[in-house]
Amino acid sequence: MVRIIGFLVGLGFAGVLLISLFVGVSNYFSNPPAPMPEGKFHEEPKHLALASDGPFGKFDREQLQRGFQVYKEVCSACHSLSLVAFRDLQGLGYNEAEVKAIANQWAIEVPSVNPETGEPATRKALPSDRFPSPYANETAARAANNNALPPDLSLITKAREGGAAYVYSLLTGYQNQPAKLLKEFPTAKTPPGLHYNPFFANLNLAMPPPLTSEGQVVYTDGTKPTVDQMAQDVAAFLVWTAEPKLENRHRSGIAVVIFLLFATVLAYLAYQQIWAEAKRKVRRTGPLDPKNKAKSRRAKAKQGIAG
Repeated sequence: MVRIIGFLVGLGFAGVLLISLFVGVSNYFSNPPAPMPEGKFHEEPKHLALASDGPFGKFDREQLQRGFQVYKEVCSACHSLSLVAFRDLQGLGYNEAEVKAIANQWAIEVPSVNPETGEPATRKALPSDRFPSPYANETAARAANNNALPPDLSLITKAREGGAAYVYSLLTGYQNQPAKLLKEFPTAKTPPGLHYNPFFANLNLAMPPPLTSEGQVVYTDGTKPTVDQMAQDVAAFLVWTAEPKLENRHRSGIAVVIFLLFATVLAYLAYQQIWAEAKRKVRRTGPLDPKNKAKSRRAKAKQGIAG
């Protein structure tokens, strides 16, 4: 009885699910969802080729230094880099003296406490310090950016789909709203204080174009600082901030693959040398055992059974 009741309850539950599925599918086809401008005009990140791409990729130190310069002179006014210390810049090719100078000359000082009064104060950065935030707290950051919170850039290429290509595309993707968009979606006009960018998820973001003109940053190595070049360089730099040990990981991976290939060859040769000629011995037990077969024959003969 209990089984019958359980079966009927399960059958009823399955019936409700099927009815819900049928109603949902019929409603979808009878009243399809209205198209949204984000779904039609959002674009995937543009292709970006960096020296660090692929399993054999290595960082281009000159490009990383140019990208750091772009971050320092343009991005650091709004965006923090809280997971990176000044001493980590030695990975870009700077020596210890240069790192000390960069930390000491950083425009934003590090929050501290006055040892004499105990009051909040600031001090010059040390190589052991992480990059200080341009804002005291989240409230101050939102107040200075029309209630938008500038994200920390330490892991931005890991946190956004597309990684470095997304950063590069976003920085170079600012444009006027297409007339086609406004024709199809008259109510989708970019609100005041926002900026149209087809590479952003909802097409409009609060950050104004940070890279606006050629020569905004003057490179010391003679590279022409076009907007496209500056965007590529800072994207490469942010790949390094997200994974500064990438080259070590690549080297370790290659070494492991070589070891596994070598071990596989040795294992195959050992098999050929030791086991390939060995015959498999099968121990006959049970009915196949000759003694048991003889007993079966005697028993059958005694009972007068043929076979």
